[in-house]
Amino acid sequence: MKMDKSPLTLVFGLLMLGGCSARVVTVSPGPLIRVEGQPVSIRCDVNDYSGPREQDFEWMTSREASGVRTKIISTFDASYSHPSLSKRVASGDISVVRLKDNEVELKIAEVKSLDAGLYWCQTPSTDSVISGNYEAQVQLIVIPNTLTVSALTPAQDVPEGGDITLSCNVTRALTHPTYLSVTWSLKNGATSEEILTFGPQGDVVTGAKFARHYADGGIRLVPGKNGLFELVISRVTTSDGGTYECNGTEWTHENGGKWIKIVEKTKEMGTIKVIPTGQSLSVKSSPSSSPSSTSLHLSPGDTLNLLCSVTADNLQALDLEVTWLAGDRDIITMERSGVVISNTSSNGALGKRGEASLERIGPGEYRLGLRGVSGKDGGEYTCRVRVFIDKGGKSARGGGRWHMLAEKKSSPVTVKVSQIKPSYTLTLEPIQNPQMTGEPTELACHVTNITNLPLEGQLGVTWEHTTLPGIGDDPQTLHHIGSLDGIGNLLPGPMYSDRLKSGVMSLTRVQPNTFKLRILRTQEIDMGQYVCTVAAWSVSSQGDMVKTTEYESSPVTVQWDPKRPSLNVVAKRIRDASVGGATFEMSCTVVTENLGEASYSVLIQSQESLESNVRTIVTLSPDNVLQHGGATDPNRRDSLVLTKSGPAEFRFRLAGVQLSDRGFYWCDITAWTKQQPGQTWTRATSSESNKVKIDFQENGPSFSIAIESDDTSVYPLKTAKMECSLSVSGSSPKPDHLGYEVRWFFTRLRGGQTTSQVASVDRFGVVKTDPRNTSSEISVERIGPHKYLLNIFGTQDTDSGEYYCMATPWYLSASTGAWTQAGELTSSRVFLTVKFAVWDSLQLPLLYGASASIGVGLFSLVLGLVCAQCCCRNTTHTPRSRNKLMDLEMD
Repeated sequence: MKMDKSPLTLVFGLLMLGGCSARVVTVSPGPLIRVEGQPVSIRCDVNDYSGPREQDFEWMTSREASGVRTKIISTFDASYSHPSLSKRVASGDISVVRLKDNEVELKIAEVKSLDAGLYWCQTPSTDSVISGNYEAQVQLIVIPNTLTVSALTPAQDVPEGGDITLSCNVTRALTHPTYLSVTWSLKNGATSEEILTFGPQGDVVTGAKFARHYADGGIRLVPGKNGLFELVISRVTTSDGGTYECNGTEWTHENGGKWIKIVEKTKEMGTIKVIPTGQSLSVKSSPSSSPSSTSLHLSPGDTLNLLCSVTADNLQALDLEVTWLAGDRDIITMERSGVVISNTSSNGALGKRGEASLERIGPGEYRLGLRGVSGKDGGEYTCRVRVFIDKGGKSARGGGRWHMLAEKKSSPVTVKVSQIKPSYTLTLEPIQNPQMTGEPTELACHVTNITNLPLEGQLGVTWEHTTLPGIGDDPQTLHHIGSLDGIGNLLPGPMYSDRLKSGVMSLTRVQPNTFKLRILRTQEIDMGQYVCTVAAWSVSSQGDMVKTTEYESSPVTVQWDPKRPSLNVVAKRIRDASVGGATFEMSCTVVTENLGEASYSVLIQSQESLESNVRTIVTLSPDNVLQHGGATDPNRRDSLVLTKSGPAEFRFRLAGVQLSDRGFYWCDITAWTKQQPGQTWTRATSSESNKVKIDFQENGPSFSIAIESDDTSVYPLKTAKMECSLSVSGSSPKPDHLGYEVRWFFTRLRGGQTTSQVASVDRFGVVKTDPRNTSSEISVERIGPHKYLLNIFGTQDTDSGEYYCMATPWYLSASTGAWTQAGELTSSRVFLTVKFAVWDSLQLPLLYGASASIGVGLFSLVLGLVCAQCCCRNTTHTPRSRNKLMDLEMD
């Protein structure tokens, strides 16, 4: 058999691979330069070794390479340390920390000058073959701590926008190649943020919060001589306040390109408070002619000159935005860049150029000029100043990061423009006075004796109406009809807006000094007192139309003797509902007096009794729009009909009345008129009819049940069928309004008197069969509107017994409109017999017995022949030895 060489080849390869690996022990690259009194860490690891994963380490030291090595510490031998170092090891000053299975770290908490020298890291061998290196050495150089950090205390209070200079001196004695860095930090409370770090290679690193300010030139580093460094922070804000610290660090650059911090010192420079500009900001406004005054009197056409004086600490480093306000409206602004923007007037039109001016006449001095003042220009003038600082620096690329420091308003200066108001006389007279409802009305408001009205002035009018007592819903209330302003715009009042827009009522200026009010068809609600108010309008310096004065006329009464319209409504039963499901119909006839052409709105209302709540069934608007009331069932809206059957007759029909419909019904009719086609309806009068009653009693249907079977005696495994029939009499509901719940019950022939349910079907047609102690199957089917069939498939002897059905009818009541449960019905009993056939039951047992007998006989015959052939052959007899021990040996 040929052997497979693959396993031998694999084992040989693994042995060769293990023989090529060699242990490698490495330590931190040196020489290591450290400062006396500082902590020292030296790492050591081993790789490519065999044996256990966790390796042990031993540390030794010597002043010279050829000198005697002193044992320091071991990871597995607690007594390994030299007596001269045992106390330091016991106190924890010298310790070894395992970082990984194959890596440890030697730590000296406070290195001494005596600790300088060579350090060896050794690993005891766990390899099967000695190869590679088992120790590595590194040199430790300990230098004295000569780092000094000193700082100059900066100014404690600095105004916003000023500069902060932070001077820090960092030096050390250069005995070995070490490097220095200096870091400035700002501390607010418990948090400290680095501003800038310089070194150790001459590079500059800024903190995240100050990076943009440094890039914009707002932070500058100024290196000096003999270790002096200055950091200048310009354009400071309140967020730059806090305690500043200076940190000096000495670094060494070890083999492998890694910078190591060997010692550092921090010096607190002092706490600086940045004074907010708002504390020193002062804004004062005054007339240019009288700086100490707070008011100014002018005549129309004069020039207004106001002075805004701004003072603040470090004002020259701040940027100002100055705005003059008249009341609460900005009129002119000088931006930070010196650009002047004159704002729009109140009505949206641009102010006249040259009228308003703003100029800077000195440091913090701004003068407002407004020529050609008028009475509208009087009021309070305020100077608002917003102070900004450019954090980006005006000369820095990408500057313009404006930061608002403060905002302040001056005390107001009151300006009064004396003006002679126009005067005139008003006369209100009726031109057409109605004598009855529907006639026109016309009133004229004349303006005479006009004096002191400016050349560009205009007159406007306002019309008001007060109703007479007892007329309208809100008597003796003043209503604003409408007005024409100084430029002729029509401003309708809320109650008269539709009439003014449609032209039924009009306000016009027929002459420069005459205004008219006209009503085409005066209604009763229009009776009362009318007043016209005329206002004089003039043009302000900003081009706006302003109201200067107004006068009110004496009232004029418009009244006549009205004949009030009336309604008489008669309700009459057309069709009576005597039984549930019938149709009820009534008519309502309207008879009017003192009412011309009108339209009607109809409300059909009802209540169960004279004391119960009134319900609105259906409504018909004057425009013949039908709407159903809130008391109407949405499913019965097709049964409600309300129509206009004549000029003043309406018919209401309710089909399929129910018990819930019983009660009183009547019509609530309101007459409406229009002043002219296309206008809105005006209510004239309303009235209710007499009440018509719906009252009937409900007689529900009656039901009966019967059960029958075509054959009450069946053979086993046949199907037995039983039919449960129901009938209905009386007020028979529709087939869709009728349903049954049917159940079948069974009493076993040999089971005593126990009755069990075998199947059921609910009124929704869901069939359910109950578990039985038999293998026959049951099904139920509906074979007609009132007939249900029970099928028993594969009958057995255990299915013999008495059967009967029970039914519960459900019908939709025509009176109540709800499904109603009738009484439960029980049928008579039907006895089912399952016949027992003797021959059929014995056929299979006899057949099985005959087959088994023939099979056993044939098997016995064959077995006898086989035994005869095997046992009756001639054989030579060999006598057995009498010696049993010999027989055993032979065996």
